[in-house]
Amino acid sequence: MEEKEKKLDEAQRHIVEDSSHLRAEAKHRKNESTRKVNKLWLWLGVLILIFILLWWLYSIGTFEAVTGVDNGVV
Repeated sequence: MEEKEKKLDEAQRHIVEDSSHLRAEAKHRKNESTRKVNKLWLWLGVLILIFILLWWLYSIGTFEAVTGVDNGVV
């Protein structure tokens, strides 16, 4: 009887070790993919901010003078 219980305990311990290993691996994969998504959102935000800055500079006339655009006045 004891031998049977030992085998059962050993099998359960093995199952727990496997499941914890799989959980850790899945968590690592999730963190990696989350980092990639976060980097993409960060770069998208940077590009949008650059676009807004350029649009603002053009709208207040800074870039109009640099590019030579005079609102239709010849």
